[in-house]
Amino acid sequence: MVDLHTHTTASDGTDSPAELVARARQAGIQALAITDHDTFLGYDQARDAAADSGIRLICALELSTRLLNETDPRSRSAHILGYFPCGASEEFRSWLETLRERRRSRNALIAEKLRERGMDVTLEEAESIGRNITGRPHFARILLDKGYVSTLPEAFRLYLGDGRACYVEREDPSAEEGISRIRSAGGIPSLAHAVRLSKKDPAAEEAVIGGLACAGLTAIEVYHSDHDENSRMRYLGMAAKFGLRVTGGSDYHGDNKPEIALGRGKDGNLNLPLSLLQNLENGAPGG
Repeated sequence: MVDLHTHTTASDGTDSPAELVARARQAGIQALAITDHDTFLGYDQARDAAADSGIRLICALELSTRLLNETDPRSRSAHILGYFPCGASEEFRSWLETLRERRRSRNALIAEKLRERGMDVTLEEAESIGRNITGRPHFARILLDKGYVSTLPEAFRLYLGDGRACYVEREDPSAEEGISRIRSAGGIPSLAHAVRLSKKDPAAEEAVIGGLACAGLTAIEVYHSDHDENSRMRYLGMAAKFGLRVTGGSDYHGDNKPEIALGRGKDGNLNLPLSLLQNLENGAPGG
């Protein structure tokens, strides 16, 4: 079994890299990709633990990008998974540092909006939780801990979710740039959780994915905790139509998404064989 989409405390997960590796071993996972947001820190910190456990650890990340042609901010975000079988270049890692600065500027604006609404929240508090990569889940945790909301989902529903009172859109690179930079660094770019493109019209969704394929997208995440059987079949069809390889993973975040189990997804909707990773690396279609 493999899981090619997971997160640690290096971004918005709650398991440390070593803890995630230990959980993966307990779950019987043979190959694991740590895909923290815009950073390789989780992968870097997990390498020794993975080597000791016998788990094959894949160098990977989840890159936040924007669809520049989208006018609705709620449909503008596209996450691109990057898999680097031979490791990522120093040039690519340096580019990621520029994204960190953009993220920090956005977080400062979120904290300011929360304070304007009477909530005692600072950027420094969020960064003390988020450490390497601070984002909205860390602000949500502060709101919960201070009693401003009763649940983490409520924090997003009232304040932090797309289009809500304290939402600030990030200055992410375009999807085309993200794909190009991953490929130039020797990586395999894969569209993450395509269902979150939020396209109710299947033809519009296919047009977006087809455009990304023309821009150099190599793969698509067919198997994901949020994808039901109809979604999986739809994305398998698009993979065949656009010549894309197939990836899959749980999108495990630990306690931040307790309904998602490592390797097993939501309500056990995942059980991905090692051949999925082998096909991804060899350029063969998955399924």
